[in-house]
Amino acid sequence: MLDIDPEIVASALERHGDYRILRRHKPRHIFGIAAPGEEIRNGLIIDLETTGLDPDYHEIIEVGLLPFTYTVDGRLIEAGVPYGSFQQPFGPILPEITRLTGIDLPMVEGHIIDRSRVTAMVDEADFVIAHNAGFDRRFAEDLCPSLAQKPWGCSLTQIPWAVEGMGSKLSYIACDFGMIYSAHRAVDDCQATLEILSRPLPQSGRTGFEYLLENAFDPIYRIKAIRTPYESKNILKARRYRWDDGNKSQLKCWYKDVPEADAASELAWLRLEIYRYEADVPIVPISPYDRFSARV
Repeated sequence: MLDIDPEIVASALERHGDYRILRRHKPRHIFGIAAPGEEIRNGLIIDLETTGLDPDYHEIIEVGLLPFTYTVDGRLIEAGVPYGSFQQPFGPILPEITRLTGIDLPMVEGHIIDRSRVTAMVDEADFVIAHNAGFDRRFAEDLCPSLAQKPWGCSLTQIPWAVEGMGSKLSYIACDFGMIYSAHRAVDDCQATLEILSRPLPQSGRTGFEYLLENAFDPIYRIKAIRTPYESKNILKARRYRWDDGNKSQLKCWYKDVPEADAASELAWLRLEIYRYEADVPIVPISPYDRFSARV
């Protein structure tokens, strides 16, 4: 076989309309340069692999943390030194979890997460990000309680991937950007997330991080549609309301989180289309310090 530089072959194929090239992601340290005296803040990307979806019953089996710095206007500057660790669970790792994550009991046997190191990294952070923060935050706050005092952003839900013509799953986004990486390895997921956040999006030209930083700190209000007629459930589901069974909130209701600008119109829609009278509908503000947590 001829000894040909694969990059030459890849570049040639890229110029042909019948091919797309995916390159393996090589994590980088520098993303930008801050101006002298510019305000710099500390971010932290977190990714967890677990034995299941319920933090009341399931356990963390791998953690990845990646610190980074950014400017207040949303420019990424540098990636720090990541930390990753397996953790041996008390219970089993089911075959379906191994199929999803590639993690089995022999891989994690004898490993334990250094909680003091996790806490030290969290204490430095001004802003925490996860790709699907609604999942990771509920587990992570048990691992490191000080995460409950940090504002969180979600790179899955707070960036308009669909509007940009892209998928929202991390591996799909990576493919859209011409990248492949070791998915479901916690540190690799963190590094891929930071790279993806740094890239200009195809429609707007803005970076994912610009969108995320902006949306994470915008006020959000949870509208709780209590005592709605049973026959309205399909209409509510179609409008993207979700059901709260009251197990933790002690209030059974359909609910929807909306930005401040949409709260009045959503309330008017509920009264007109669902209640058909001037119902008293609870509206709860949710800050980035509580968003995605079990507390809401």
